[in-house]
Parts: sequence; C-alpha cells; structure tokens
Amino acid sequence: MKVNMRNEFTAIVEQDGPWHIAYCAEVPGANGQGTTREECLASLKQAITLILDYRREESLRALPPAAKQELVVVG
Repeated sequence: MKVNMRNEFTAIVEQDGPWHIAYCAEVPGANGQGTTREECLASLKQAITLILDYRREESLRALPPAAKQELVVVG
C-alpha cells in the first residue's frame, strides 16, 4: 500500500480533444483543465488548495469554544 507524503496528491490526467482534464481522487470535487498538461496541473493544484482551505475554515468555524486544536503531521 502506497502512503502519500504530506501535501502530495494523485492527479489523474486525460486528454479530450485539444483539452487536458484532470481530477484528484483524494480530494472530491478537485478538477483542472487546460490546453497544455502544465496548465491543467496548475489548474488542478489551485482547485485542491481552494477546496482544502475552505474545508479547514468551515470545520474550525464549527468548533465548540472549549475545543482544543492540535497539529497532526502525516508522512
């Protein structure tokens, strides 16, 4: 079983006519596209960042006042 290091994700990239399209199975909803592979991966990277930032903000907003936060590093 492969274990990803911190901040590493799997990009699935396909070509559809003139477009490269990509998605990340580890981050549902993260998709990218571009006319070049590099543009497509940059688009996917931005989508992953936006989704993870949003999820973090939303989860922290819902914390009870007495809850403690701890940093956990995986990898």
